[in-house]
Amino acid sequence: MTEPPQTAEPTPPPGDPTPGAPVPGDPAPGEPAGGLPPQTPAAVRRRASLAGAVVSVLLILAIVFGSRLLRDFDSALLPYAVATVFLAFGVAYRYTVWISAPGARRLFHKGWGSFFSVANFRRAPTALPKMIATYLGFQKFLGARSHARWAAHQLIFWGCLLAAAITFPLTWGWFTFTSATGSGPGYEMRIWGFKVIGFDALDIVGWLMFHGLDIAAVLVIPGAGYFLWRRMKDRGAVTGQRFAYDLVPLLALIVISVTGLLLTFSSIFLHGGGYEFLAILHMVSVVFTLIYIPFGKFFHIVQRPAAVGMQLFKYTARRKDEEVLACRRCHEPIDTAPYVENLKGTMRDLDLGFDDWAEYCPRCKRVLRGNAYLDHVKKGFK
Repeated sequence: MTEPPQTAEPTPPPGDPTPGAPVPGDPAPGEPAGGLPPQTPAAVRRRASLAGAVVSVLLILAIVFGSRLLRDFDSALLPYAVATVFLAFGVAYRYTVWISAPGARRLFHKGWGSFFSVANFRRAPTALPKMIATYLGFQKFLGARSHARWAAHQLIFWGCLLAAAITFPLTWGWFTFTSATGSGPGYEMRIWGFKVIGFDALDIVGWLMFHGLDIAAVLVIPGAGYFLWRRMKDRGAVTGQRFAYDLVPLLALIVISVTGLLLTFSSIFLHGGGYEFLAILHMVSVVFTLIYIPFGKFFHIVQRPAAVGMQLFKYTARRKDEEVLACRRCHEPIDTAPYVENLKGTMRDLDLGFDDWAEYCPRCKRVLRGNAYLDHVKKGFK
């Protein structure tokens, strides 16, 4: 058997520290990476379970008091409310486990630190709202990959956001629709018992109020359908996809949306025919999806805000006229010194042993890897 190919170490220019030599600020040999105490899996699980329990209890208290001691709570929506409690536990548990990893912990501290930094807000007051709108809201970075994928993702994003904004408060009993006559057409929307708006069920405002979830479903179905079609046709997507991770979320979104629209169709055109079966099928699909969110592909929704903070960290570093480091090989600018140092720190935290590669541009990294392959593998075949 042949030995695995060895990657050539980047040769430092004169005056740079020798790779492997101690660097000021690096942890000493035997010291935990990043100066952080080692965390055993059992300790991480205990801390994550505690975080999940605390968040779940807080949500239960919010449901009880937000529904005025369950006075406005609809018992028919109990399965949905229970699923949201499990969702809260799962998100807190998974998030705690995620930030226990060295790389994610550094992203968490840097990202949220920049997100809530008063100094950053004073230096660039419009930067955070702009990044929230472009990076979280309109996800412009997806448009650089594919305009079709960007459009489909936007349909799913806004459809799910609209559905969540309606479903969660309604499920928790935070807002209710009441009628003085008991049958309309005049209705009042109340939040925590306080009247917010009155409307006529027969006008456009009333139609939008009672059909908001149908609008959300109409947005989600084409977006999820496009991604499902792409995962069946695109060779690159088919090669690396996993059924539970990549296909189940899309199928769940489509089932929820279709069954929700069928409920409206049954009540309007079929006089309630098949409504009970459709309601149970819709409830099962929603409950399954809510429980699945923390442990599947949808978890990136929770992770994304920390990435926005990291983008803000890079932006404010450039605004401060920080030194821009140049590539060791071609001397082209890479990024600001704080960002590169943060990247090298992440490499050290993960104990990868090649944090010096952060000082090379992507092109030079590919060239050096190609030269290493040529020197250590191809020439060895002669």
